[in-house]
Amino acid sequence: MRKNDTKKNRTQLNHKKSLSTPRSLVIIPCYNESVTVGRIVVQTKHYADTVVVVDDGSTDNTAKIAQEAGAIVLSHLKNRGKGAALKTGFQFALDNDFDYVITIDGDGQHNPVEIPLLLGNIMNNGYDISIGFRVGNNSEMPMWRRVGKRVLDYTTSLGAGGFVTDSQCGFRAFTRRAIALITPKLRGVAFSVESEQLIRAYESGLKVVNTNVTCKYNGLKTSTKNPLSHGLSVLMYVIWVVTRQRFLLFFGVYCFIFLAIGLVSGLYSVL
Repeated sequence: MRKNDTKKNRTQLNHKKSLSTPRSLVIIPCYNESVTVGRIVVQTKHYADTVVVVDDGSTDNTAKIAQEAGAIVLSHLKNRGKGAALKTGFQFALDNDFDYVITIDGDGQHNPVEIPLLLGNIMNNGYDISIGFRVGNNSEMPMWRRVGKRVLDYTTSLGAGGFVTDSQCGFRAFTRRAIALITPKLRGVAFSVESEQLIRAYESGLKVVNTNVTCKYNGLKTSTKNPLSHGLSVLMYVIWVVTRQRFLLFFGVYCFIFLAIGLVSGLYSVL
């Protein structure tokens, strides 16, 4: 974070403290999102006490536009990845005693109007984390993304205690307790952060709920990375996390299969 932002951030937060209790914070991780970030900040300000944009080493005017739109800007001097950006935002939330945290992508695919839906499940229904679930006709997600998401959903499920419906959605809401428990456990710095959050939530005994949300893809540039390499990198990291967490289950199944094949082959040879 740039040192010259600190004093200004504290001044804005002191002003916000008198406005609402409990307090909510929206975190928007951004990398070269100058086209959309201003609109997202303006819209999200209607549904939270404070909006923080974590500028992850952008080379365009993302930070300037976000600040002019009314956000507190935390800047990484170089691009470190979405996971690192969210951890910076989470630590800011903990340091400043926010009660609820919402994460939303800066590319415009999520609708800030739906923030109250995500918050409602953790504020009124006893859940710790509310996951945006992009589903049905309300989602413009291309088919190739649906297939890739499903693979990552199944893989994440191995470490998250049950089937996960949308492991990759970045539109989420958290209680302070959830942020405090999972932030120290997050190790990934890239796009694997969404899956890792769910795995760490399961390890921490947190209650997670799905909340139906819409999703916009048509006409948006939603990623700066090659989709195939992006998906594979996330998959490999999630597998690594799961194998460390459930080593015997993950490898035991495959060992049993190969053992069974060996026994059948041996018996066939003897006969």
